[in-house]
Amino acid sequence: MAGSFPDREPDSLKRGVLGTGSLVFMVVAAAAPLTVMAGVAPLAIMVGGIGAPAGYLAAGIVLTVFAVAFTRMTRHVGSAGAFYAYIAKGLGKGWGLAAAVLALMSYNTLQIGVYGLLAAQAKATLADVFGLDVPWPVIAFVAVALVLVVAWLGIDVGAKVLGVLLVLESGILLLMAIGVLTHGGASGLDTKSFTPSAVFSPAMGGVLAFSFAAFMGFESTVLYRREARDPERTVPRATYIAVGFMAVFYCFIVWSVIQAFGSGQVVDAAAGDIGGLFFTAIGTYVGPWAATVMHLLVISSVYAGQLAFHNAITRYTHALAQDGLLPAWIGKVHPRYSSPYRASIVQSVLAVVVIAVFAIAGADPYTKLLLWVNTPGVVGVLVLQTLTAIATVVYFLRRNKAASTPVAVTAGIVSSVLLAVATYILVDSVGLLTAASTTVNVVLVSIVPVTLLIGGAVAVWLRKRRPDTYARIGEADGGEIQSTPEGIPA
Repeated sequence: MAGSFPDREPDSLKRGVLGTGSLVFMVVAAAAPLTVMAGVAPLAIMVGGIGAPAGYLAAGIVLTVFAVAFTRMTRHVGSAGAFYAYIAKGLGKGWGLAAAVLALMSYNTLQIGVYGLLAAQAKATLADVFGLDVPWPVIAFVAVALVLVVAWLGIDVGAKVLGVLLVLESGILLLMAIGVLTHGGASGLDTKSFTPSAVFSPAMGGVLAFSFAAFMGFESTVLYRREARDPERTVPRATYIAVGFMAVFYCFIVWSVIQAFGSGQVVDAAAGDIGGLFFTAIGTYVGPWAATVMHLLVISSVYAGQLAFHNAITRYTHALAQDGLLPAWIGKVHPRYSSPYRASIVQSVLAVVVIAVFAIAGADPYTKLLLWVNTPGVVGVLVLQTLTAIATVVYFLRRNKAASTPVAVTAGIVSSVLLAVATYILVDSVGLLTAASTTVNVVLVSIVPVTLLIGGAVAVWLRKRRPDTYARIGEADGGEIQSTPEGIPA
């Protein structure tokens, strides 16, 4: 992992280039998890029952509390390494490097696993709408190539594509909800999803696992901190807006789908057709044409989400290269497009290898590639959030008391406890996510602590053998991304 600290290049990542549109861009990037809603929310309903909407709302509330402390610390963190930089500032550089390695593993597994969902949805759509039978690995490999091309051209292209597709998918989901509400649902509208019996049912442990997973990547607002014109104001606003919007939107849409089938029948409906639940709802209450449109938009919006995850990964990689923790060549930017193209290539090659392994094994893209590969990523990000919450408390109480406020410290303490509990619930309920054997679940969850240990061991080695590199952990202010004529990063 070690490498020489890269030179500060004039064509590397530039401050302030997101301009006045930085708030909108950050919110769009952070809301990328919405793209997998139609593919994953039915599983939450099947596992947790009608209390699923409340689970998304609860996760949003916990993460909002966390965001109070997280964003308060943002102005004191120069690096764009997001969670790992915060952990390094608060808990020390050893923990910071361990968190950096965990972040790389987590975001890569999240992004690569979602290629399984994209391939499964696209395969079904091509068969149902166009009568074509295309092997899912072919679809997945094409998707990897398309993500790489757009990332190579620069974030400005990615932002435009991501924004348009997210708006379109949100629009079709709202159209479905309006159709359900207009018709009064299957048997009249009700609020049973929010009753104590539904919210506190034993199955809600599984729902929380899906709920927190639905917010993965919301902290990407911080990854673009250098590129925002006024990060001290823009980053907190974008984070609160993104988390709040996702919490309310998830809750409302999932509740409307429950109403579409009826609170007493929706669990059986999800179990009988988990991949088609949303399409059946919109086809019934809006029309077959809307189901076809949703099929197409789900594919395109999941692709948009992959762009967002890919950009987050390449920025983590770029930050690590700037810190001297990865070889300098990985952190180089494209001479024309000023994009971190080498990091994009590395991530894309990794995705191709993982997809190929599952394809050769004859594994199902949804139940295996998506759920199995995503699981260590979901657990890993929740562990990162917990460590970051703890880091904010330590930072404000021990390392920078002058910057602390009672609200920030309280939010840090409360979110540390809540996120630790959420992590325990997720691990305890991991079988509901994977539907795998105990052995497989132990292996998948064990990847997280093993990754932390590897990162910690590397940190110890660096501290003894390369103290200069060790001293840079979480401190790099990074190179700079060039702006396009439109004032958006290339």
